[in-house]
Amino acid sequence: MLDVLIERIYAKLDDITSLRDEKELKPDNSFVSKGDLLVQEIVFDFCKEYLPNHELISEELAPFDNVQWDINGSYVVLDPIDGTENFVSGLREWGVGVSIYTNGVHETSCILLPELNEFALTGQPIKRFESRIHGLSSSLTKEDLLKLPDGFEYRIIGCSMYNMLSAVKGSYARFENVKGVNCWDVLPGLNLAIEHGVKAFVDGVEYKGQILFPTRKYKILLEAN
Repeated sequence: MLDVLIERIYAKLDDITSLRDEKELKPDNSFVSKGDLLVQEIVFDFCKEYLPNHELISEELAPFDNVQWDINGSYVVLDPIDGTENFVSGLREWGVGVSIYTNGVHETSCILLPELNEFALTGQPIKRFESRIHGLSSSLTKEDLLKLPDGFEYRIIGCSMYNMLSAVKGSYARFENVKGVNCWDVLPGLNLAIEHGVKAFVDGVEYKGQILFPTRKYKILLEAN
């Protein structure tokens, strides 16, 4: 199913990237671009056609005030452009993340890195690597960085989809976000991780594939090696 959505996003990639310069600051001081909104529109149309009974949870629809969440409900969780700061700055390290839950059960997830021409999709094999690199969240402060232990290779890319896919592939030995992130930032990577035998933890507890709702932020850890 999500292979159709991936094809549609690739078909509109030139239109999406042409909107890099059309951006504005949100209340949290992060950017939203018209590229984000175009991807969201593509997913909206896909959901109307293929998943009319699913509710969309998207970063660009937040905040979700006074919403009653159902752990047995059917949802499409979307981050239309993860790494918008990269996107509007002309970097190619940005991604689209989608997770589908039906009646409370994870059905399928994908991470798509369009300008890097790479994606991972539930049920499809991936090439595995061995690495000594530890991926870091861009939310870390200078003081946080100074406390990091010696003896590791570190990378800060600024895109959760890129980072989590790197851990799923083994291109990172480990990726951790200790500050906390939203559900749409991590659900695709968490589900792909457990599918491919990568240890995944949410708030220090092993992740088992359950849906996470946009009620708070979550600390995550992936350990590939």
